[in-house]
Parts: sequence; structure tokens; C-alpha cells
Amino acid sequence: MGAGGAESHTWSPGNSIVLFTGHAELTVDAKGRLAIPAKYRNAWEAERDGSSWISIPWPTGIIRLYTERAFEALASQGEQSLTPDPDEAELEAQLFGLAEPLNLDSAGRVLLPKTHLRLTGISGEVVVVGARNRLEVRERAAWMQEEERRFQSLPALVARIEARKRRE
Repeated sequence: MGAGGAESHTWSPGNSIVLFTGHAELTVDAKGRLAIPAKYRNAWEAERDGSSWISIPWPTGIIRLYTERAFEALASQGEQSLTPDPDEAELEAQLFGLAEPLNLDSAGRVLLPKTHLRLTGISGEVVVVGARNRLEVRERAAWMQEEERRFQSLPALVARIEARKRRE
């Protein structure tokens, strides 16, 4: 078991995917390289997950890393059109335009795109968080500072999500 607890598990509710859990404290080096923790690399199966990670910066200061297959599955959901409405077209251009494939080097590291690091403000000490179908790279100091608040707000967060599901 690595830093932060639980191992990664394969979960199979229909399609087999990797279920990312736990977290690990790491460092993004001066060249922008991040070592993918062994607990996540060891759960990786190229046939199931693809050969690369897809990196997407997010405005809340995180970088989301999806396996190639998970990203493809999520990207193929929903209606596709040659004439999407303007908001959908803008979302697709922004989201897919920022998405970058990353390959592991021989040391198990990925080179995070400089644009992603700049847009999110991520550098130096980070935490890699298992978030179900993805990994999230976050600034370690912010993650640690908010740990107690996040934990205490968990019941309210679940209640909000459940209420939203009931309305749908």
C-alpha cells in the first residue's frame, strides 16, 4: 500500500475499468515530470486502458489524468453533431483543444504539458488523488490545508448530489 491508503482496484460494473482510489504525495520536477505512483501503474492494463494518459487542466487548479480508454468512453457519450449549438461547440473546442496525450517514460513518469502547469498554477509538491475513473494532480499544500474541511463537508456534499439526482 502506498502513501494515502487504498490500492487501485479493477472494478467491473459492465465494462472493466480501473478504479483509482487513495492518494500519494509527490513532486513535479523542474522539467515538469511527474512519477505516476506504482499503485496506479501496477493496476494499469494496456489492453483495457490504452497506451497513454490524457491530461486536461481544470479551472479549479487541478490537472485531470484519464486513461486513454476512459477518456475515449467519456468523450463518445452524448449526441454528436456537425452543427452543435454555440455553447457545445465552444465547450468541445476548449475541452478537447486542451486535452493532451501523455506517455510514461521508462521511469514511470509523464511529462505534464507546460500549458497545463501554467493554467493550473501547479508546480513542486503535489498530491495525486485517485478519483474513481481518473487521477487528479493538485497542489499539496492546498490539499492538506483543506483536508479537515473536505472531510467534514462530505455528508452535505452527498446530500446535495442525491437531491440533484432526485430532481432529474
